[in-house]
Amino acid sequence: MTREDPTAFFTLHRDLPREGPGEAADVHWAIDHLGLSGPAQILDAACGPGADLEVLAAALPTAQVTGIDKVTHFVEAARARVARFGDRVTVEVADMQTPKGRYDLIWCAGALYFLGVTEGLRGWRAALQPGGAIAFSEPVLLDIPPDAAVAAFWQDYPQITDLDGIVARVEAAGFAVRAHRMIVGAPWEAYYRAMQARIDTLRGQAPDPLLCSTLDSHQHEIDGWRAAPDQIAYALLIVTPQ
Repeated sequence: MTREDPTAFFTLHRDLPREGPGEAADVHWAIDHLGLSGPAQILDAACGPGADLEVLAAALPTAQVTGIDKVTHFVEAARARVARFGDRVTVEVADMQTPKGRYDLIWCAGALYFLGVTEGLRGWRAALQPGGAIAFSEPVLLDIPPDAAVAAFWQDYPQITDLDGIVARVEAAGFAVRAHRMIVGAPWEAYYRAMQARIDTLRGQAPDPLLCSTLDSHQHEIDGWRAAPDQIAYALLIVTPQ
């Protein structure tokens, strides 16, 4: 990721419905695959403004669900979003690198790469209940010859690999992949549609040079996705300790 002014970055990212590509169906897929039900302990690591946290809480009505994020205004937004669930859903300002407690599922949408797949999974192992699992999404190269637009889109993430490469990083952490699915197309379009609307709104408010620079860089990202929408993807993986 390129360096940007933090104030400008969070001005743009305030009030977006989610902080990365994904959809409710991803959460339901993981829950169904794992057969989760009852009073499970769930952690949404780097929960952002709470899109997936809300889905987890609704899908698991007797679970204790915890969301953590380092960004205060994301935590505030997530708390408002899940307030109707009462005290069985909590959201805290915390670092996902060192989660407290032990969980039946750690969910992490599009953020594990900040820690590194292998390093993050190793660090979270002690936070899993016996039989617990981790579900995370990670940038992936699809099993088709990538064109120049794909390479340009991922130029700030040189660690990107195909699915086999992600599996190798998972196994290096002492975990096994139990299932996977691709996040491509419509979830990305929805994410960038909301971001485009936010960019357009801010451009109409005489933004200062720092904010203009951030708007330009995100517009470049959106345009980069539009150049290869069927080739830019995340892989969502369910993994368990070996």
